[in-house]
Amino acid sequence: MNAINQAFQKTKAQGNGALVGYIMAGDPKPELTPKIADALIKGGVDILELGLPFSDPIADGPTIQAASVRALAAGTTPVKVLESAKEIRQRHDVPVVIMTYYNPVFKMGLDKFFNVAKKCMVDGVIVPDLPVEEADDYKKAASKFSVDTIFLAAPSTSNERLARIVEYSSGFLYLVSHFGVTGAKATIEDSTIHLVKRVLPFTSGRIPLAVGFGVSKPEHVQRIVEAGADGVIVGSAFVNLIQKHREKIDVLLNELQATACKLKAATKIIQ
Repeated sequence: MNAINQAFQKTKAQGNGALVGYIMAGDPKPELTPKIADALIKGGVDILELGLPFSDPIADGPTIQAASVRALAAGTTPVKVLESAKEIRQRHDVPVVIMTYYNPVFKMGLDKFFNVAKKCMVDGVIVPDLPVEEADDYKKAASKFSVDTIFLAAPSTSNERLARIVEYSSGFLYLVSHFGVTGAKATIEDSTIHLVKRVLPFTSGRIPLAVGFGVSKPEHVQRIVEAGADGVIVGSAFVNLIQKHREKIDVLLNELQATACKLKAATKIIQ
C-alpha cells in the first residue's frame, strides 16, 4: 500500500478526515520550504502538497499566482522543488505531493521527471492542466516509477467523465469545490456539499476523496468532512500567512503551526 493511502487509512482509523496542506515551494525562498513544512506538519497536516512555481498558473487565483512569482524570483527551479520534497520526506513520515503544470514535466521528459521524483521520495503528482483523455503516456510513466497520479474533477464534470477520472487516479481524487480558480472564500456553498454527495458513489471503496479550492476556515473543513469527504485541501490560507509574515520567519512558523492545528481539529468526524 502506498503512503498516501496509508495516510488516509490512518486518519480514518483515528476518526478524522485528512488535512492536505498546500504551499508554494520556494516562497519566500527555497531554503525556507522545509522549515515551513515542519511547522505545518507539527500543526497536524497529514499530507503536504508542494506547488512547483510556473509562469502561467492558469488554475490559480491571485494569492498563489503571487506566491509563484516570489518563488521564481527567489531562484526556485523544478529540481530545487524536488530536492525540498526529499529533505521534507526524510524528516517526516508524511506523504509529499507535487502540484505542477504540465509544461515543466514535458520539458524534463516523462521518464526523467518521474525517475527524479521517485528518487526524491515524492509520493504523488497533480497536473491540473493535463486532461485525463491525453494522459496515457503520463499515467504509464508514473506507474512505472510507482508515483500516484492525482487527477481533478470539477462541478461541471459529467458522470461518464468522472468515472474515467476515478479510473486514472491513484492516491486520492482532487475534487474542485467550485467553478473558478484557487483562493480563500468566506463560506462553503451548499452546491459544494451537493457536489461531494454526487461524487461519493464514484469514489467510495475505490479511492479517497479530498476537496479543495476555497477551503480556508475550520468551519469549511467541518462541513466538507461531515458531508462525507475523506479529506480537505487547504492552500491559500497558508500562502496568505507566508505572504503576510515572510519578513518575520519565527512569527510565520508559529502562525502556520497554529492555523494548521485549528484546521486539523475541525476534521474530527462527529458520529
